[in-house]
Amino acid sequence: MLDNFNDYYAPALKEKNVLHNLNNKNYKLYRGDVCDLELLEQIFDENKIDCVLHLAARAGVRPSLENPLEYVKTNIQGTACILEIMKKYKVKKLVFASSSSVYGNCSAEKFSEDLKVSEPISPYAATKSACEQIIYTYSKLYEIQALCLRFFTVYGPRQRPDLAIRKFIDLIEADKPIPVYGDGSTMRDYTFIDDIVDGIIAAINYDKTLYEIINLGGGSPVTLSRMIETIEKVLNKKARINKLPMQPGDVNKTVSDITKAKELLSYFPKTTFETGIRKFIDWRKNEIF
Repeated sequence: MLDNFNDYYAPALKEKNVLHNLNNKNYKLYRGDVCDLELLEQIFDENKIDCVLHLAARAGVRPSLENPLEYVKTNIQGTACILEIMKKYKVKKLVFASSSSVYGNCSAEKFSEDLKVSEPISPYAATKSACEQIIYTYSKLYEIQALCLRFFTVYGPRQRPDLAIRKFIDLIEADKPIPVYGDGSTMRDYTFIDDIVDGIIAAINYDKTLYEIINLGGGSPVTLSRMIETIEKVLNKKARINKLPMQPGDVNKTVSDITKAKELLSYFPKTTFETGIRKFIDWRKNEIF
């Protein structure tokens, strides 16, 4: 594993997230930047690698509006560095974490992989779309089998503290108001982390075609209002609402069409939204790492 443990959120939380792996003989941690070609070369020299799981990215839609150059560097240049090293060491399998944000403010009833994604509304989304394209290029030129997985609003244990579900739970429990952007009708296709992991494992084992883009979603979109109501129900506590205008870069809805994931990966999400919230809150109470 390679991670630079940057300060986008508290590095101590990131350290805690990997602590349980450190005594596993099959786990090796490298600290550094994905754009560091010398370090990447060292990693590929020291290990027998037959598949790269590329989850590295500068995360966050709204922060990407404030510092777009960092997103271009880490997300696009970092991906190109990984592809160059894979080419050099003849590693022929890549699974890449893309994002539902590439669909922008899509008006389709469901977002399928064949929709046009040339109108992203944040630098973060634009970098993910660009990565899909450069991965396609390397896949075709150097016969790298690549699967780009478009994740739809992942939540669950170890979720980033800046994301809505974790932030809302923490604020409600502390009797502080939660920031609600818009009228509560915005919709997200929340996907529990266990289901995402199942999809990733299936993608690693997939060997039928050279290049694919595949949605990994929960299959049942949830409005912002329902999300808050579900958290209130599980916590048995009412939220204090601070209504705010919609933010630049936010999309109105994400609704995944997971037909392709079902067909190619036998991907069938198992965790309902309320069950996922209950599991997440149980984890938060016990800090199970």
